[in-house]
Amino acid sequence: MKRTIITVVGKDTVGIIARVCTYLAENKINILDISQTIVQGYFNMMMIVNMEESTQKFDVIVSELDKLGEDIGVSIKCQREDIFDKMHRI
Repeated sequence: MKRTIITVVGKDTVGIIARVCTYLAENKINILDISQTIVQGYFNMMMIVNMEESTQKFDVIVSELDKLGEDIGVSIKCQREDIFDKMHRI
């Protein structure tokens, strides 16, 4: 399974989840787990997704999610699970 961690952070506005999830669905990326919170007007979401069925290359998805984030005013970061785990290991 090609598990990937996606984080979305920024000022809360209407439609953030809808836009990100629409992009994922259009690219056949399955959401396995999702956590979202809003603290004093700031939106934070973390998703674990499976990219196994996607026909897009990982680098293209990263670039397109980055552009989507710019369009909706948030920061979207995408990392492969193994890299994410190694970066956050203590």
